[in-house]
Amino acid sequence: MISPSLLGRGWGGVYLLLILLLNACNIAKNLPANERLYMGTDIVLKPDSTISTTDQAAITEQLTALARPRPNKKLFGYPYKVGLYYLFGEPKKENGFRSWFRRKFGEEPVLASAKAISSSIPIWEAALRNEGYFGSTVTGQLLEESYRAKGVYEVTVKPRFYIDSVGILADSTPIGRSLRFVSRRPALRKGDPYRLETIKNERERIGQLLKQRGFYYFIPDYVAVLADNDSVAHRTDLFFAIKPEIPDAAREEYDIRNVFIYPNYNLSTAQSDTNLSQAYRSPEGFRIVDSTRRFNPKLFRDVVTVLPGTRYNARQQDLTLSRFINLGTFKFVRNRFEPAQQGDSAVLDVHYYLTPSPNKAVRLELDGTSRSNNFNGGQAVLSWRNRNALRRAELLTLNANAGIEFQVGGGAQAITNYRFGADAVLSLPRLVGPVRFRQYQRTALPKTNITLGYQANIRGDLYRINSAQTTFGYAWRQSQQIEHVFQPFNVNYIFVPLSRVTDRFYEILFDPDADALVKRQLNQILSSDQLILSTLYTFNYNSLPRPNSPTTFRLTTNAEIAGNLASLFIPLREGQDRKTILNVPFAQYARVDADARLYRRLTSNMTLANRLFVGLGLPYGNSNGFTLPLTRQYFVGGSNSIRAFRPRAIGPGLYTRDTLRDVPLFQDGGGDIRLEANTELRYKFNKYFEGAAFIDAGNIWTFYPGEGFTTDATLSQFRRDFYRQIAIGTGIGLRVDLSYFLIRLDLGTPLRKPYKTNGSEWVIDQINLRDPTWRRQNIVLNIAVGYPF
Repeated sequence: MISPSLLGRGWGGVYLLLILLLNACNIAKNLPANERLYMGTDIVLKPDSTISTTDQAAITEQLTALARPRPNKKLFGYPYKVGLYYLFGEPKKENGFRSWFRRKFGEEPVLASAKAISSSIPIWEAALRNEGYFGSTVTGQLLEESYRAKGVYEVTVKPRFYIDSVGILADSTPIGRSLRFVSRRPALRKGDPYRLETIKNERERIGQLLKQRGFYYFIPDYVAVLADNDSVAHRTDLFFAIKPEIPDAAREEYDIRNVFIYPNYNLSTAQSDTNLSQAYRSPEGFRIVDSTRRFNPKLFRDVVTVLPGTRYNARQQDLTLSRFINLGTFKFVRNRFEPAQQGDSAVLDVHYYLTPSPNKAVRLELDGTSRSNNFNGGQAVLSWRNRNALRRAELLTLNANAGIEFQVGGGAQAITNYRFGADAVLSLPRLVGPVRFRQYQRTALPKTNITLGYQANIRGDLYRINSAQTTFGYAWRQSQQIEHVFQPFNVNYIFVPLSRVTDRFYEILFDPDADALVKRQLNQILSSDQLILSTLYTFNYNSLPRPNSPTTFRLTTNAEIAGNLASLFIPLREGQDRKTILNVPFAQYARVDADARLYRRLTSNMTLANRLFVGLGLPYGNSNGFTLPLTRQYFVGGSNSIRAFRPRAIGPGLYTRDTLRDVPLFQDGGGDIRLEANTELRYKFNKYFEGAAFIDAGNIWTFYPGEGFTTDATLSQFRRDFYRQIAIGTGIGLRVDLSYFLIRLDLGTPLRKPYKTNGSEWVIDQINLRDPTWRRQNIVLNIAVGYPF
C-alpha cells in the first residue's frame, strides 16, 4: 500500500505505475504450460594445468558464442522485452494495437530445451578440436528454477597441441616446383598453437600464390594437408602437398595471348560494341573496340595490368578489375577468360566489358551544417560533373554554393553568417608531374587533384572576408588502411575589403568597455590581408574492421610549412617590417597536428569513444611575433569540442571571455597550440535513440605573448605549467538516428575553469541547479548534426 504522504510528494503515480507494470509483466503465468524461459549458459571449465588463464578465458568466450539458443535480452537481469511481449495480453486482431506493440517493442520468449543442450555438445567438442585441444569432452544439462532454466555445461579441456614443424611434399613437375617456391615463407611457425582456421588460411594462401604464378584453374581445395601427431609431447608435424587427383588443367601454366577491351559495352548494342573488325591495337598490345574514340588508349595503359605475352597472374587480374571499378567512370565492369591451346602452350584470351556511366551530370545538394563553434545552418551546392573531361577518366567538378549559419547560444548578439562561392576541381586518376612516375601497384589509382576556388563570408552586419585559393596535389592509398595526401603547391589569398567594414564594427573596436579579446580579433581582421604559400602533407590511418575485434582506431596527421621559399627570394623593402608580394604580406610558419580516435565496443549496444587532439603552430621569419593566419588557428569550445563551454569562452591560456555580457560572439581566430581530449560512453537504446555521457578537457595557447590584451599579455602564452590551465567539462547527451543523419543534443557543465573562480579553478562544489544565475552561466546546450568525433 502506498502512503498518502508519498503520493502527495508526487511519487505515488510513479510507484503505482511501476507496480502495475511488474504485475502485468508476470512472465511465469503467461508462459506455455510446462515450459521454462531460457536465461542463458553457465560454463564450468576443468582445464589441464598446462592451459594458461588467457587461453581459458578465450575458450569460455568462444564456447559462449556458440551456445544455443540465445536468451532474450535482459536489463539488470530482467527479460524486459518478454515482459513487454506479454504486457497487454494475447492479441485479438492480427493488425491491432496489441500485435503492433508486440512486434515493435516485445520479444517472443526463448524456451528452454534439453534437446538444444545435447545438440550443442558435439559442436563444442568440434570447436575444441579445431583449436588443438584434442580429446576434450563436454557434458551438459538443463537446470530449472521456477519459470526459468539455464544450460550448465561441464568442459574438460585436454592439453593443447602445438606445431613442431611445417614441410612440403612436392615432385619436380612445374606445379611441384611452384609449390616449393610459394611455401618458402609459410605463415605457420614452429611453436604456434594448432588451429584449424590458421591451417585453412595457409592453404588458401598457397592456392592464391599458385594462381599468381599462372595456374589459372587451381583452387585451394587442391592442396592437401597431412598431420602427424605426437600424443605424448602434444606436438604435430604438418605437410602440404598437391592432391594427386586434381584435373590436368589445374596443373597447366597459362600465358595471356590477347587482351580485348570494349569500353562502350551495352546489352542493347552488344553486337556492334564487340565487333572486332573495328578494333585498333594500342602500343601495349591491347585490342580496343571504341569506334568513337571516346577514351584515350593511355587510360587503359594506366588501368590494365594484365598484359599480352605475360604469364597469367590472379593478382594482376584483381588489380585491373578493382581499378576499373574505383575509377567511377564505368557503371558496370565484367570480364571473361577464354582458354585456348597455342602449340604446346596453354593460353588465355581476356575480354573486358565496360559499360560507361553518363559523362555529364548535374546535381543539387541541400546540406545541414553544424560546426564546433556552435554555428548551425544549411547550404545549397549546385554541381556539374564531367566524368571523362580529358578522355582519360578525369573528373571535372564545377561547384557553386550558398549558405547561411546562425549561432546557437549567442543571445541578442549572436551573429548570422552568409557565405557564397564557387570552385573547380579537376581530379586525374594518375600522377602528373615533370617526370613520369613508375607503375603504381595498388587497387585504387593515385590521383592528381587541381583546385581553383573563391569564397566570400559575410559576418553579420560587421565585415566581409574574401578568400581565393588554388591547390595542386596528390592523393594515393598505400593500403586499405593507409592514405596519403600531398599538396606541394597551395596558395591562399585572404583579404577584407575596407568598403565592406561597417560602422558598427568600428564602434565595437573603439568602445573602451569592449571585450579585450574581441578588440584583438577586430584588429586582426583589419590587418588580415595575407598570402599563404604553403605545402601540406596529410596521413590517414583507419584500422580494418575485424569481426572478432571490439577496437577501431583512426589517426589523421597534418604537417604544413608556409612561406619559406618566398622568404628566401623576396627581400625586405625599406620602411617595411614584413616582406610582401604585390604589397601583400605573406605568412611564414610551421604547423603540425594529430587527431587520434579510439572506439571500443563494450557490448552490442555500448561503445566507448575517445579522441586526443594535439596541434602546434610556430610562426617565424616573416610572421615572427605574430599568430598563425586566421584560417590556420585553433580554437576550442562548442558542440564538437569542449561541450561544457561556449565557443571561445576559454583560452587562449588563462584568458577568458565574458560570454554573459552583451557583446558579439566572434569566432575568428584562436591560438597557435591546442591540446584536447574527449571521452564519451554511448549506449544505444533502440534503432532510433542513443544516450551518451561525456567528459571533455583542453585549451588553446598562443606561441608568442598575446599582444592586445588589457591584462598581462603572457596569460595567453604556452608555458611549462600548461597542465594547470586545462578546462574540464562533463555532461550527458541524447541522439536521434534518422538513418540519413543523426541529430545530437548535448547538455554540458564545467567541472574546472582554468581561470580562477572564487579562488579555485575547480567548480564542482559550486554546482547549484536551483540557481537560475548559475544555470545561465554554466549549463550549455549543444544542438548539432552527427557525432562530435
